[in-house]
Amino acid sequence: MTDTTTAAAAEPIKAKKAEKKEDSFPVFVLKLALVVLIFRSFIFSPFYIPSESMLPRLINGDYLLLAKWPYGYSNRSLPLGVPLLPEKRVLASTPERGDVVVFKNPPLGKDDWIKRVIGLPGDTVQMKGGQVWLNGQPIPKEEIAPFEVAVSPNTHCLSTTFEAKNAEGIDVCRYPRFKETLPGGRTYEVLDLFNKPSDDTDPYVVPEGHLFLMGDNRDNSEDSRFPAEVGGGIGFVPIDNVIGRATVMMWSTDGGAEWLKPWTWFTAARWNRIGGTF
Repeated sequence: MTDTTTAAAAEPIKAKKAEKKEDSFPVFVLKLALVVLIFRSFIFSPFYIPSESMLPRLINGDYLLLAKWPYGYSNRSLPLGVPLLPEKRVLASTPERGDVVVFKNPPLGKDDWIKRVIGLPGDTVQMKGGQVWLNGQPIPKEEIAPFEVAVSPNTHCLSTTFEAKNAEGIDVCRYPRFKETLPGGRTYEVLDLFNKPSDDTDPYVVPEGHLFLMGDNRDNSEDSRFPAEVGGGIGFVPIDNVIGRATVMMWSTDGGAEWLKPWTWFTAARWNRIGGTF
C-alpha cells in the first residue's frame, strides 16, 4: 500500500475523532445541567432572604443553603415544581420544633417562604401577652441584650422608635430581643416590638399532617397566627408543602454592592454572618 493510500484511509478516522470531540462539549453541558438539577432537587439548594420576618436570626440580604433531604421529597422539591415526583412526600419525616424550614406558602403554594416550626400535629398553640403557650404551658421567654442591625440599602428600621447609633457612631436599628426555650431545651432568639392583637389569640389545635409556623420577628410576620389568604397569613401549613431545612449561611450582603464598582462587592459583604449554622 502506498503512502497516498494510507493517508487517504486515515482521513475518515481523523474526521470521526474530530466529530466526536466536537460533540463532547454539548454532551458535557447537558451532563453538568443534569448534575446541578439533581443536586438542587435532592441535596442542597440556595435560598435568599427577602424580608425581615425572621429577624434576628435572618436578615434581608442573607443567602443560605437549604437541605432538601431531611423531610423527604415531593414535586415541590424540584425547581419550578416540575411534576416528576408524587404530591405526597416519599421518605417522609416530620420536622422538629425549632427547625427553620422553607415551604410553599398557603393558600396558593406558589412562593417559597421561611419560618420556624413551633407546633407539630396534635399540639395546641396560643399567644398570651406576647408569650407562646404550647400544650397549656408557657414557653420560657427571657429578655436579653437588644439586637442591633446596621441601617443599609437592605435594612431600614421598622419605626423611628428603634433608630439609634452604635458605639462607632453607625446608624443602627435597635430592637428588643428575647430568648425562647422549647420543651427539650432548644433555644432561639426572637424580637417583640409592639403590643398587637396577634399577641393574644385563641388556642390553635394543629391538625394531623400540618405544622404551626411563626416568624422570629413576632410583630412583623404573617404566619400561622393568621388565616391562609392571598396577601395575608398562612394558617396551618401542610407538611407536604415543606421543601427543606435551613442549614448553613452561605453569603450575606447589605445591598450596597454595585456591578461597576468591584470593590463594593467586598465592602457590602457581612463577613461575620457567613458560615453560621442553624
